[in-house]
Amino acid sequence: MKNFLDDNFLLQTPTAQKLYFDYARQMPIIDYHNHLPPAEIAGNKKFINLTDAWLRGDHYKWRAMRTLGVNEEYITGEAGDEEKFLKWAAIVPYTVRNPLFHWTHLELKNPFGITQLLNASSAKYVYDKAGELLQQPGFTTQGLLKHFKVEFAGTTDDPCDDLAYHRQLKEQGFEVKVMPSFRPDKSWNVTGGDAYLAYIKNLSAASAVNIVCIDTLLEALRKRLDYFHELGARISDHGLQKVPAVLDLPAGAAEEYKKLLRGDAVDASPWAEALQGHLMVELFKMYHEKGWAQQLHIGALRNNSTRMFRRLGPDTGFDSIADDRQAAALSMLLNRLDSTNQLAKTVLYNVNPGLNEVLAAMTGNFNDGSIKGKIQFGSGWWFLDQLDGMEKQMNALSGMGIISCFVGMLTDSRSFLSFPRHEYFRRLLCNMFGNEIEQGLLPNDVTWMGGIIQDICYNNAKEYFGV
Repeated sequence: MKNFLDDNFLLQTPTAQKLYFDYARQMPIIDYHNHLPPAEIAGNKKFINLTDAWLRGDHYKWRAMRTLGVNEEYITGEAGDEEKFLKWAAIVPYTVRNPLFHWTHLELKNPFGITQLLNASSAKYVYDKAGELLQQPGFTTQGLLKHFKVEFAGTTDDPCDDLAYHRQLKEQGFEVKVMPSFRPDKSWNVTGGDAYLAYIKNLSAASAVNIVCIDTLLEALRKRLDYFHELGARISDHGLQKVPAVLDLPAGAAEEYKKLLRGDAVDASPWAEALQGHLMVELFKMYHEKGWAQQLHIGALRNNSTRMFRRLGPDTGFDSIADDRQAAALSMLLNRLDSTNQLAKTVLYNVNPGLNEVLAAMTGNFNDGSIKGKIQFGSGWWFLDQLDGMEKQMNALSGMGIISCFVGMLTDSRSFLSFPRHEYFRRLLCNMFGNEIEQGLLPNDVTWMGGIIQDICYNNAKEYFGV
C-alpha cells in the first residue's frame, strides 16, 4: 500500500517515476493564463497570514465550505482571519476525492514543508507555522514566483487597465516576465444597462476615443490593444457561455447602438449576439495582425444565484457548467477568419466534459502547417482541472489530435500558492505515459518519451506564446 502524498504520489510505475524525476520535475513554469493581481506582484506583497495568502478570493474553497455548512460569516464575512482558517481546516477532511484535498496538501508541502494532514487538530500548528514562514523574504509574491521557477506569468487584464503595475515590474527588472493579457468581454455586454454605459465611458477615457458608434468602439479597442502590445502583451482571452452563432450585424443594429450610447431606451437583446460576433471577428483580425495567440474559454454558466450575486458580486463560487451546443457556431467563427487567412493562434477550453471530443476534433480543422499546433485544445479548465478531467482532456487530444504539440498546464488562479497544480499535472502526465510504456503501448525509450514530456511541460508553450 502506498503512502498518501509521498515522493511517488500519482506515479504508479517505475517508468512513470523516471519520466517525472528525470524529465518533468526540473522544467520551469510558463503560466500563460492566471488571475494574479499585478499590483501585488509589483508591490512584492508580504502576506499577513495563511488566510490572506490562501483563502481570500479563492471561490473553490468558499464553495466547498458552503456545501459543508459553514456560515458565510467565516467565508466572506467579518470573522477574523484565524477563525476563517480554522473553519476551513475543519472541513478539509470531508473534501476527500475533490481536487481541493490534493491541492491543499500539495500546497502545504510546497512551499511550506508541512506534511501533516490538515484538519481541526492540526489547524493551529499549520496556521502558525505557515504564518511564520510567510514573513520571510522568500514567501513574498515575488519570492514565491521565483521559488516555483515561474519564468512567465500571463495576467488577465481589462482594456481599460492602465497597466501601471506591469510597467513598474518592467522598470524594476523583475526576473519573472509578468505580462498582461487582453480580456475585452465587457465591451459587448450591451444588455448590461447602466453598468455597460459606465464601462464604455471608462473605455473612452482610457483610449482617448469618443465612443459614439460601433466603429469608434473598435477604434478604442484597437488603441488599447496597441498599448497592451507595447507593454509586452501577446495573448488575449475571452470567456463565453456560448460561441456567438451570428457574426454579422442586422439592419438597423448600428443605429440602435448609437441610440443606446446616447442613453435612449433601447432593447438591445435582438442584436446583442450579433454585436458580440461582429466585435469578436474584428478583434480576432487584430490579434492575427499582431501575431498574438487568442484563448476562448467556453461553457461557464455564471452567477446562478442572483441573491448571492447581489450580495457578493461575480467570481464568488456560484458558477457552474452550461450545456449549450457549440460546435457549429465555433466552426463558423474560426472559418470566417481562416477563409481570409486571418486566424490567429487559438487555444480552445471547455468546462463541459461533453465537449472534449468536439473541441479536440475541431482543432484539426484549422491547423494549416504555418506553426506547430496552431489551434490548441487547452488543458482541463475550472471544474475539469482535476485528475479525471485532465486525463480525459489529454486522452481526447491524443486520440483526435497530436498531444506532442500540447502547450500544457496553467493555473487559472488568483493564488500565489497555486503553482503546485503544475506539479499535479506533470505527475499525471508522466503516469499516463509511464503506464503505457510498461503496458507495451508506447516504445520503451525513456529518452524519446522524456523529450515529449518536457515539450508538453514547457518547451511547446515557450515556443507557441513567444515568451
